[in-house]
Amino acid sequence: MNYKLDHTGIAVRHLDDSIHFYENILGGTLLDRYRSEAKGVESEIAIMDVSGNRIELLAPTNNTTSPIARFIKQKGKGVHHIAYNVNDLDEALKELDNKGIRTLKDTLRINKHGRRLIYLNPADTDGTIIEYCDYPDQN
Repeated sequence: MNYKLDHTGIAVRHLDDSIHFYENILGGTLLDRYRSEAKGVESEIAIMDVSGNRIELLAPTNNTTSPIARFIKQKGKGVHHIAYNVNDLDEALKELDNKGIRTLKDTLRINKHGRRLIYLNPADTDGTIIEYCDYPDQN
């Protein structure tokens, strides 16, 4: 299995302020901005390109149920997750299972850009939230 860094997810309180920083200080470009009220997401998301690197800025849309809101309450704003692009998500999941690494099964989904994704259980990743993803329509 090949693993390539896909993006870094950053939990933020104010999306417009964060976009401004990434555009005006880091010279980034806003590629997309959208809102997802799907259960377990409940966030407004801005996808930024900074010198060829993808950054997802994640702001909670519901301060009670959004996982981003919970993250900010527990750990503060900042790096939320690291995402790795895998060749085939189904095969990667089998590999994880064989190695005894658990996933957060309720996070398995396809986002608006056709990216299939799932989060690994942070209890099995030394506390880091790791996302595995693939882009089946781009293969």
